Amino acid sequence: MRLEITRRADLATRALLELAALDRRSKSAELAERVGTTPGFLAQAMTPLVNRGWVRSDPGPTGGYAAVVDLDDVSVLDVIEAVEGPTDTGRCVLQDRPCARGGQCVLHQPWTKARGQLLTELARTPLSKVAAKGQA
Repeated sequence: MRLEITRRADLATRALLELAALDRRSKSAELAERVGTTPGFLAQAMTPLVNRGWVRSDPGPTGGYAAVVDLDDVSVLDVIEAVEGPTDTGRCVLQDRPCARGGQCVLHQPWTKARGQLLTELARTPLSKVAAKGQA
């Protein structure tokens, strides 16, 4: 069984953490280099953060990205859902379908409980806590 986030969600998280640590505006090329990606892929990860109002994007030669949110106010789950969309808690663990269709699999109850605990933990974990662990 694989539980994973996408590369884009990871990149968005790292970029927001980096911007908050810099505490200044950063050009796309500079930020991309700092988080180990290309400016084109960085833009894909940054768009949801800009849309949520967590990052400001200023165009032009003097522009760049700047964090405008307190990391205490954004959870790990917030970032994942901003990038990937809302978490679908009704999906079957065995097949890509809703669990209710065709009856529930034998793993439905333990999977639902485990998924709920994971989502609760991600929602409870602010990015500030992730940033603090990264600096340790």
